[in-house]
Amino acid sequence: MTTDPFQSPRRRNRSSPRPDAGLDAGARARPSMQPTETSTASAGLSMVSEVRTSVLAGTAAVTAAGLADAVRTSGRLLGSEGTLNAVDRIRAELQGLGPLQHLLGDENITDILVNGPTDTWVDGAGGLRRVPRLFERESEVRALAVRLIAAGGRRLDDGSPCVDVRLGGYRIHAVLPPLSTGGTLLSIRIRRAKVFSLADLVASGTVQPDMEVILRAIIRGRLNFLISGATGTGKTTLLSALLGMAGSGERLVLVEDAAELNPQHPHTVGLQSRHGNLEGAGAVDLAELVRHALRMRPDRLIVGECRGGEVRELLMAMNTGHDGAGGTVHANSATAVPARLTALGALAGLSPASLALQAGTALDVVIHLLRVPAGRRTDQIALVDLDRGQLRVRPALSCNDNGCVKGEAWDALQQRLTDAGHPI
Repeated sequence: MTTDPFQSPRRRNRSSPRPDAGLDAGARARPSMQPTETSTASAGLSMVSEVRTSVLAGTAAVTAAGLADAVRTSGRLLGSEGTLNAVDRIRAELQGLGPLQHLLGDENITDILVNGPTDTWVDGAGGLRRVPRLFERESEVRALAVRLIAAGGRRLDDGSPCVDVRLGGYRIHAVLPPLSTGGTLLSIRIRRAKVFSLADLVASGTVQPDMEVILRAIIRGRLNFLISGATGTGKTTLLSALLGMAGSGERLVLVEDAAELNPQHPHTVGLQSRHGNLEGAGAVDLAELVRHALRMRPDRLIVGECRGGEVRELLMAMNTGHDGAGGTVHANSATAVPARLTALGALAGLSPASLALQAGTALDVVIHLLRVPAGRRTDQIALVDLDRGQLRVRPALSCNDNGCVKGEAWDALQQRLTDAGHPI
């Protein structure tokens, strides 16, 4: 039986923290939607408070039937439809994303961004857009942020005002004032169950048909690659699609800061980093996980996002026979990847010359993604090599809305794919 990450247990040991610990009574009782009338608001406040008390006391189960019974015993004549609406509202307040819960119904939404009580945005296929006001006051946003972070096993308060957690299908980041100048900030990345194939990305326009042929050859030829781009360009989506094309007899070991990759592949193993506890102990970073992954017989080693010293471990793995490896990295363009890798290598104690030698012999290609007004687009496939000891990235195929153009490294890329046994 799968456990809801938001669900509070029916019975709780006295020494265990309450799911709404740290919230004042008013914050616990506020409704999940802005009231339209004062009388409705008062009734909603009272009902949510009563049901919450029943749940915490263990007299009501956090199930649809249990919440419906609690609503009916509150003495309010709501009718069948009203009771169902009240149950949904209370469940969102107790277990889900509160006033944001209904946004999950839109499959196109990938991010929910709350900038204080008066400003909420969503991001997805159509780009950023503002939604109607969902919070009445700042304390509601803070109460929701505190509850979500607590459900993820961490603490959000004045002593720890910036926290991120992984919670079920969400990656949640919160910032409290005064670090935030405009009220509590809440950023929620939604991991959708749907996995896009490369064919889906071609149909949506993210990948051009000419680019698809090269991407398939890169995976089948087991070239080492990095996917680059800015935040929200679809790097993880493309990486999952590419990994789905790996051979069914291959074992994929995925190393991530927050588990987001979900390739359609029969043999994947995931490792996720861990933050330290309140005393700072128990942390496991990506670099350590990469070292452990190498002992797990990976046919493909994948680092979800290179953002620190783990880049050294990944490049060393690529240079010691672990071909077909890959990952993602934040960069403004494919040609900016060498500078980005140099900066990350410095965090791991690598000099620019050492990093260039490691990356130049380890990496084969960089695949760069862009955000455009129409959505996301695979902008370029570039070849990685060394030029007189300097790491360089040269365009092999660049695409835009009008089609694809071969670059200076096209012939070299063809030769590398031919040597890998998959000529194009």
